[in-house]
Amino acid sequence: MSSTPQLSRRQLLRGAALVPVAGALAACATPAPKTPASSAPGAAKQLEVWIFDGGFGHKYATDIHQPLFKAKYPEVTIKHNFTKEITKVLQPRFAGGNPPDVIDNSGANAMDFGALAQDGQLLDLTPMLDMESWDDPAIKVRDTIDPAVIEIGTYDGKFSVVGYVNYIYGLWYSQKVFKDNGWTPPKTWEEFIQLCEKIKKSGKMAPFTYAGKHPMYALEPILTTAAKIGGKEVLVNLDNLEDGAWKAGPIKEAVTRWAEVSAKYLMQGTAGLDHVQTQTAQNKYQVAMLPSGSWLENEQKTTTPPGFDYAMFGIPDVTGADKLPYGTLHTQPGENFIVPAKAANSQGGVDYLRAMLSKKAAGEFSQLVSTVPTVKGAGEGLQLSTGVKSASDAYAAAGENTLYYRWDKWYLQLKDEATAATGELMSGRLTPEKFVERMQKKADEIKADSSIKKYQR
Repeated sequence: MSSTPQLSRRQLLRGAALVPVAGALAACATPAPKTPASSAPGAAKQLEVWIFDGGFGHKYATDIHQPLFKAKYPEVTIKHNFTKEITKVLQPRFAGGNPPDVIDNSGANAMDFGALAQDGQLLDLTPMLDMESWDDPAIKVRDTIDPAVIEIGTYDGKFSVVGYVNYIYGLWYSQKVFKDNGWTPPKTWEEFIQLCEKIKKSGKMAPFTYAGKHPMYALEPILTTAAKIGGKEVLVNLDNLEDGAWKAGPIKEAVTRWAEVSAKYLMQGTAGLDHVQTQTAQNKYQVAMLPSGSWLENEQKTTTPPGFDYAMFGIPDVTGADKLPYGTLHTQPGENFIVPAKAANSQGGVDYLRAMLSKKAAGEFSQLVSTVPTVKGAGEGLQLSTGVKSASDAYAAAGENTLYYRWDKWYLQLKDEATAATGELMSGRLTPEKFVERMQKKADEIKADSSIKKYQR
């Protein structure tokens, strides 16, 4: 084990683009904590926490999680920090061997989970799963959370990423706008196009927009549409870097359909706007529909007019012969928390996560930021906002017909390529045929690169 950070080709590529001063991620890992749940968080008297200041802000940490932690460990001083630029701010800390103790590694500028796992930078949280839950010593942590958290947060057999929020994706709209205009959420692609035409001809607003500066918002409905058409294996093949996965028929069809929507029904100026600007345009009744996740309502709470009443619907049936039924949703744990392997107070970090995963903390979090946590029963007895209720109802109705993909977390270079290619596709600068060729080429490059660790599902 070397005390000097080692520089891999993968890190060079990401570091050169994002963190010019950072160097590389160190390759050494410390053992997972073995102490029982009741012990104090190590000898350390300080816990350093970094929160992604995105759609949920960061006050939930200072107002809910940290007071709960302090009630049990009053001797520990919590150093609270927040940023929108997780990679830029924190990757140099990993390179220097002094990462913080808890990180909400989320947002468009999150650190590469695949690279962190490959380089031994993530603490193995598997022992935490069998610790006592914060609320009840008779119940283990693993029994308090959605099983998908464990499945999706596991890298190379080690559970190391805690998804705290059940991200539920769909097409979002105002119930007030639809009711006032007699518009109905579509259940088929034909109905969706007819609705777009009706909205366009009304002259009242544009039918559709997305976060032009963050094109992954547009890729999400494309891939969900592809999976609706061809089944869950379409997304599994992308994750597993299967030959020709990006050129598969369902992908081509979905890309073509959404490129047509963009060409005919997109709000003018979309390409130059970020997610907040497009969402605010919707709050101003300038556009009817946009793709987003269940964090949207909270993210826009300062600009949403009274009575707007957020709601969402899933991807409509596409071909009439789709392999997955109407109501199929893309949903997976997000707002991803980690404890670095070289954290100074890793046991404190583990106990902080245990506090977060309590029913009390998750329930108060749900109320504060209007979202759906991954902790079982966190929303029981709570008054839900229209957006959260709509997303929760859609999730319940979907049952087993839920989708997810992991390639964008495993291979950040592929995500970077997808971001750029989707932006060009939706702006009309790249044809659907060239889009799938470009994505397949990049996936093939990553598959052939022996310096990049490969993951399977």
